[in-house]
Amino acid sequence: MMAVGRATCRQALAGEGELVKRNLMEDNKKIAALLSGGVDSSVVVHLLCEQGYKPSLFYIKIGMDGADYMDCSAEEDIELATATARKYGLPLEIIDLHREYWDNVAAYAIDKIRKGLTPNPDVMCNKLIKFGCFEQKVGKDFDFTATGHYATTQIRDGKTWLATAKDPLKDQTDFLAQIDALQVSKLMFPIGHLMKQEVRQLAVSAALPSARRKDSQGICFLGKINYNDFVRRFLGEKEGPIIELETGKKVGTHHGYWFHTIGQRKGLGLSGGPWFVIKKDVEANIIYVSHGYGVETQYGNEFRFEDFHFITENPWGDRTSEVDITFKIRHTPEFAKGKLIREDNGYRILSSEKLQGIAPGQFGVIYDEASELCIGSGEITI
Repeated sequence: MMAVGRATCRQALAGEGELVKRNLMEDNKKIAALLSGGVDSSVVVHLLCEQGYKPSLFYIKIGMDGADYMDCSAEEDIELATATARKYGLPLEIIDLHREYWDNVAAYAIDKIRKGLTPNPDVMCNKLIKFGCFEQKVGKDFDFTATGHYATTQIRDGKTWLATAKDPLKDQTDFLAQIDALQVSKLMFPIGHLMKQEVRQLAVSAALPSARRKDSQGICFLGKINYNDFVRRFLGEKEGPIIELETGKKVGTHHGYWFHTIGQRKGLGLSGGPWFVIKKDVEANIIYVSHGYGVETQYGNEFRFEDFHFITENPWGDRTSEVDITFKIRHTPEFAKGKLIREDNGYRILSSEKLQGIAPGQFGVIYDEASELCIGSGEITI
């Protein structure tokens, strides 16, 4: 087992000189740290304290107590966050943003689902709640906000860029790809230069209350409840046919197109699989499927963006020629290679390889050719 201690803490915090570049060694810098009750954010607190900082700790509460459709129990999270705060003698404040969360994130997700699109509420939660509403209410009074996200930042020509994490399996820059230049300039990612195994080792070595806690498998806007239960609460059920795309034959029924996403394989209830959702007819409430993973209709090699957002700035300026980039259309450790093409009404991606399950409504995330900098993102259109 690798040795962990003060040297590792210093390496994690500094991360290729990040804190030096930001002049964070000045004693008067005020740091807010977001605690979730998980191991990652707890290690963030540990690293900051090892470096002599005394961050103020905050837990963002987004679940509504007693709501059967949003059963986001925060008791265990708050208990572990409180234990971590107590261990380091730091104050912990609970910030209730459940109303802002519902108005900005959950309602966005339901609206997209109703339109037959595939939303990404985690992206919007980061942009609008964690680094939006929290910043407006609390973060504005601090110089930096530290989080347990697996990401890094780089300073280039005096500007702060969102950059990828050391651990490709845990990299979360795709979930941060809608934040803006001001937000990224105030963020600290102390564990971004560590592998997940190293984070776990630090937590065990420091005897953190959450050291043995499993990683959360839920997504931001649902917490621990079932996705279909959430959608059913607001959109109900409406039976419709499942049609085989190639033959036009009805092969089953579904309870509403809103329960299904492009590229979906599981949960269709069809025999003789595998089957994949290829497209949806929202008006007629029809799901079209194809039989087998290698079906040509599942694949495409280009898509367009709606309202593409550059995080820091457009690094290519007014360049109209094709730009070599890497990108993601879903949360995976792999980057796809392609070209970014500027058009009169936005941008288009031409992928070097065919892509499975391009889903309108998802965010396509663009990185530089070396997959180091996260440039920005946009909602995918076909």
